Amino acid sequence: MKLKTRLTDLLELEHPIVLAPMARVAGGRLAAAVSDAGGLGLIGGGYCEPEWIGAEFDEAGEADVGIGFITWRLDQAPGVLDLALERRPRAVLLSFGDIAPYADRIKSAGSVLIAQVQTLAQAVAAWTAGADVIVAQGAEAGGHAGHRSTLPLVPAIVDRVAPVPVIAAGGIDDGRGVAAALVLGAAGAMLGRRFYTCREALAHANAKQRAVEAGGDDTVRSSVFDRLRRWNWPAGYALRTLANDMTRRWTDDPGALADELEREINAFDAAIEVGDTRIAPVIIGEAADLIGDLRGAGELVHSLVDDAAARLEAAVDTLEA
Repeated sequence: MKLKTRLTDLLELEHPIVLAPMARVAGGRLAAAVSDAGGLGLIGGGYCEPEWIGAEFDEAGEADVGIGFITWRLDQAPGVLDLALERRPRAVLLSFGDIAPYADRIKSAGSVLIAQVQTLAQAVAAWTAGADVIVAQGAEAGGHAGHRSTLPLVPAIVDRVAPVPVIAAGGIDDGRGVAAALVLGAAGAMLGRRFYTCREALAHANAKQRAVEAGGDDTVRSSVFDRLRRWNWPAGYALRTLANDMTRRWTDDPGALADELEREINAFDAAIEVGDTRIAPVIIGEAADLIGDLRGAGELVHSLVDDAAARLEAAVDTLEA
């Protein structure tokens, strides 16, 4: 089964499924598996670590993958984009910042420029700057996001930036979500949490299992982990994770965390190493209820498309003349 859209035409994909470039989770093997299955795999370039990025492109081998960056961090890491472009990525996704300084360089290198946005105003700015594709990311997403919800944000952006293809993101974890995105006018769907639990993902095994067991009611938005990871995120973007001992203890008392920050950073770093999810974050979103198993990414891509197609056909069957 195939779903043909403006996104599949532009990127020569079999399926309108895109891997979210989850930092330190979406590595080369995961991105390659998604691309080889007919979707678009994006390496999670995130915080712009050049050695890690190079190693993950090596892991991807000959697969036609792209890469995603946190734009404000890219502003602080001169040379990293050029290193990535040397690998001839199929696409480069930029999120959380102004894409204009990078647009010409990315497009001149032959890569498709994808801009992830969280508001209608950001979508218009990305469209004006020359984005080839726009991702409309809702607040249901795991990781950092804005305040708009996916359901109303996607069609608003679709209407405003047409004919630029729009990818829906945030709270999409199964074929029903993919089908819903297409009905809203999106040309594809970006998934993160559903791929987080795949065998090829770089998340710790304990985090994957916790993601399978948890539900959307267990997620919270907090700045605690950004402070523990020493990242000074711009205002307006909260991090959604599963609640754990860290969020329960410090979210409502940031001043107290400041007093204990060095000690808590040491505990946090140790927890990351051993996969202690009572302290380390499990970065997934509100669709966590729909994560029911651990499987290979290629199998997941095909099952998502088959399910979405079946849902769309069933919806048509409900119509009467």
